[in-house]
Amino acid sequence: MELRFKDKGTIFNIVVTIFAALVSVGTMLYGVWHFGVEQTWPELVLNLFYIACVVMILMYFFNYRITTDQFNYWCSVCVGVTVLLRDILFAPPLPFYSLRLACLTLSVAMLLMLTYFYARKDWKTYSKGNLWMICIIDIIIAVLYNIDILLEPADATSTYMMVEIWIRPTITYGLVACFVKGKEE
Repeated sequence: MELRFKDKGTIFNIVVTIFAALVSVGTMLYGVWHFGVEQTWPELVLNLFYIACVVMILMYFFNYRITTDQFNYWCSVCVGVTVLLRDILFAPPLPFYSLRLACLTLSVAMLLMLTYFYARKDWKTYSKGNLWMICIIDIIIAVLYNIDILLEPADATSTYMMVEIWIRPTITYGLVACFVKGKEE
């Protein structure tokens, strides 16, 4: 197979993203096994979308049967669905109203940005700034969730949740690395 990217920095970014996402998904699967499906079934649904993103990143990275337009569209859809499910429709109960409101507002903003920047037919109009803004918003959401976990009393799921929260920002970072390089080529 032929690599799509030749730059060592881009290859490093994508390999780190794939490794971190696979470790995080493995941790989620362990959590589902450890805590039971009744308590963690939403993680299985989210795992499907995360795994789909990782597979598409690998297919795009190895230049295997996926075009840039297909990659942009389907990865945007998968990330958008996870934002909609995890942060908007089935948002975790946060005891601090200000954190809950901030996470919900940023999640809606991220979903709107994904829709506006990526789900269009004219792929040439998005910029590096737009791409990085989505990644930064996703990182801020993860930081806010981590702050909430740290402020609440620790339980058996605290460590598991702190790992799980960082899967999507890791994947969006990899998508940004692919999108930016894909646009340049």
